[in-house]
Amino acid sequence: MKIKDIRDKSIEELEGELEKLKKESFNLRFQKAGGQLENTARVRFVRRTIARILTVLNSKVEKV
Repeated sequence: MKIKDIRDKSIEELEGELEKLKKESFNLRFQKAGGQLENTARVRFVRRTIARILTVLNSKVEKV
């Protein structure tokens, strides 16, 4: 997900996306521990996307 797409979303949409990504991150960690993870790059992508969303959320909340 591009940063431009993240900035265009509302706070509610970002919170929903954040919840979905946190669940995915949790599942990916279990797959990694169990040796079933096939796409290892997905872990990094999800972690960075979560950080991007949190950064945008924090900046939007400060402005309000």
